[in-house]
Amino acid sequence: MRSNMVQAVINIKEHANRVLNIVKAKYGFKDKSQAIEHVIEKYEEAFLEPQLRPEYIEKLEKIRKGKYTRYNSVEELKKATR
Repeated sequence: MRSNMVQAVINIKEHANRVLNIVKAKYGFKDKSQAIEHVIEKYEEAFLEPQLRPEYIEKLEKIRKGKYTRYNSVEELKKATR
């Protein structure tokens, strides 16, 4: 699951460090890096709008490259799918 890892040195307050230790213990992570990734994933799911997510951009690109048939009405679509 981990690809393209980036190393970062961060400074956090003692309280944030304690919270990370709790997340690490609660989910059985091996290190704080996994706890940080988990917190970031949860933040992304809860607060970032879908259009800002890289997966959303990738999905849009796949859709744009696809083949489409244009229909002028729902009836025309229904006829084509029968």
